[in-house]
Amino acid sequence: MEGLDAIGEQMHALLRAKNTARDRALEQSRAVIRYSSLAIRAVHRDERALAEENLRQARTQAKEMQQGLADYPDLYFAGYTQDALKELSEASIVFALVGELPLPSAADLEVDVAPYLNGLGEAAGELRRRSLDMLRRGGNAEAERLLGLMDDIYSLLVTLDYPDALTGGLRRTTDLVRGVTERTRGDLTLSLRLESAERAAAALEQSLQKK
Repeated sequence: MEGLDAIGEQMHALLRAKNTARDRALEQSRAVIRYSSLAIRAVHRDERALAEENLRQARTQAKEMQQGLADYPDLYFAGYTQDALKELSEASIVFALVGELPLPSAADLEVDVAPYLNGLGEAAGELRRRSLDMLRRGGNAEAERLLGLMDDIYSLLVTLDYPDALTGGLRRTTDLVRGVTERTRGDLTLSLRLESAERAAAALEQSLQKK
């Protein structure tokens, strides 16, 4: 058929270019996830400078990934790219909230609504982890602050009742946030009661010693 060979060559060239972009994006998405994970770990270890450097690396990789997929929106909205942007959002949010910094918006992070909101939801799990660390160190006040942030996140997410196709399965994330928030509330309540009982016992002992 006349012209078929030329069309075939053109299709090969287009698909080779797209496949190259896909392979590169897969590599970059893994890098974004890796740096984001390292940033969260550094936050929990109170290594703020290291966390910030890992976040910078994650954002650089994410930016390059987004630029490389500018001509391929179907690849940009594939699961692996959106997962990477969700992890970047989560790490950035955890870094800000633990450090009592302004919460970055989706526009600040240059990510879309779905990965940002799911990242916000998953950040609640890291806040629970941080809260438990604080309770073990006797930092009930900080644990209570973190619980308040978890409550705020849930209060926002529960209002966003839109189809999962738009939000990337946000309903499931919201349910998880509710669960970790309630468990954290129970842990904090128990810790506060124990602290109160210890203070009362100490006061009683001190009173008896004076007699």
